[in-house]
Amino acid sequence: MAKRAFPLLPETGAFRYGYFVPTVAIDVAYVAELARFRLSPEEIETFGSQLEQVLAYVKKLEEVEVREVALIGEEESFQNRLRPDRPLPELTRSEVLENAPQKADGLFLVPRILE
Repeated sequence: MAKRAFPLLPETGAFRYGYFVPTVAIDVAYVAELARFRLSPEEIETFGSQLEQVLAYVKKLEEVEVREVALIGEEESFQNRLRPDRPLPELTRSEVLENAPQKADGLFLVPRILE
């Protein structure tokens, strides 16, 4: 069984936001740690609540019938209008390494994954 990117707690049934939805609790503190965010306990509570609302909304969207809806690009007379590719200015090596948690000799240092 594959490991998850972040721990999910078991689904629980809850009546929230005016309808019954199964909720999945996500360890906000753990996800923040992975993203290297420092959150206060109040922020963890707020973001957890907001994430729960987003997941409930997505669950509600699953009830919408979309089998007969044409996707953009599938309808007749659709013509794809792409913009031309244009090169953008490149970042310098120092700009790229600016936010690296660990670096040495102009390179990223990453944890060893193979032994």
